[in-house]
Amino acid sequence: MATLEQVEKLRQYANVSFAEAKEALEACGDNLLDAVVYLEKKGKVKEPAQGGRYDTSSSAQETQSGQTSAPPPREEQRRHCHRADNFWKTIGDLLKKGLSNHFEVIRKGEVLISIPVIVLVFLLVFTFWITLPLMIVGLFFDCTYHFRGPDLGKDSVNRIVDSASEVAEDIKKNFTKE
Repeated sequence: MATLEQVEKLRQYANVSFAEAKEALEACGDNLLDAVVYLEKKGKVKEPAQGGRYDTSSSAQETQSGQTSAPPPREEQRRHCHRADNFWKTIGDLLKKGLSNHFEVIRKGEVLISIPVIVLVFLLVFTFWITLPLMIVGLFFDCTYHFRGPDLGKDSVNRIVDSASEVAEDIKKNFTKE
């Protein structure tokens, strides 16, 4: 049931009679916004005394050229904040995964180095010409590489890395035969 306060707010806002405001609120389950739309559809909403006009229909957001106008500033701010929140959440998730998964260098069954994957990514991005050749040379000195962790420690990922070790082993065998 609509309260007196709600009826009075709607009556003042929409510039309608007390009875019309009460009827609109009851028809819309005491929701003020729905009641304004309801009154608008019935043609009972009067223009504000200061001039101007308000309308909730989709055509109200169209300019005279037929293009839709920009969303209200608050809505634009809300969208911008939502995008920023999603961006930082994604960055946080990547950092968690990069720190919870490790890259290991193994030689003769012993782990020589175990570093978080995020460190490996930074090494590959910023010192690519040093890190990659060292990794390739390591393959020829019987080093194998493995990923350990909840996301990258899967057999399918490690099989790919193992295939690089097998290729290096084949090249070594072919080189020593000749």
